[in-house]
Amino acid sequence: MNIFSFFGDLSHLASIFILLYAIEQNKSIAGISLKSQALYVLVYVSRYINLFTKYYSLYNSVLKVFFIGSSVYTVYIMTHKYKKNIQQDIDTFPVRYILGGSALLALIFTRKYTVLDIFWTMSLWLEAFAILPQLFILQRIGEAENITTHYIFALGIYRALYIPNWIYRYFAEEHFDYVSVLAGLLQTAIYSDFFYIYYTKVLKGKKFELPV
Repeated sequence: MNIFSFFGDLSHLASIFILLYAIEQNKSIAGISLKSQALYVLVYVSRYINLFTKYYSLYNSVLKVFFIGSSVYTVYIMTHKYKKNIQQDIDTFPVRYILGGSALLALIFTRKYTVLDIFWTMSLWLEAFAILPQLFILQRIGEAENITTHYIFALGIYRALYIPNWIYRYFAEEHFDYVSVLAGLLQTAIYSDFFYIYYTKVLKGKKFELPV
């Protein structure tokens, strides 16, 4: 634990609360990708599959439970409470490529060929690509409620903060996990265009708009 990972966790938590607030505030899931949220369920379940077999700390365990529970809850309210708002005609990103690609990359880059390590590695690649269906929806619609963009921004900052975390751990702890770094850099790069538009539009009081 260091200041970068701590604030990364805070940003991650903030993104979840912002998303749930946006859904309940608008009484709708319009503009939110069910596919992305379902992918996050797979991310957390595959990453924290060791929840009941390996204990690190109370903080770590609570976060694991929260991330799994909140992701499942988000999908639940999207498919039950606000089912009528699901935009199947817009949320059409082919996630089979994300699932297949992540599984293949996990087999290539895994640290050890054990079930837990393969699932953990797959979760890193899944998380790197999970936002793509959401960004695809924004691209198709061409605009979004600012509170929805705040959610995506907080999620992106969470990953971006892990870059200085890796640098700190390399020099302070002589720890370097190249798989986490590769997946994290890729994920941050995917967010780069969104960050630019968020800065030039939302932070200057304008509506988030993209060319359709």
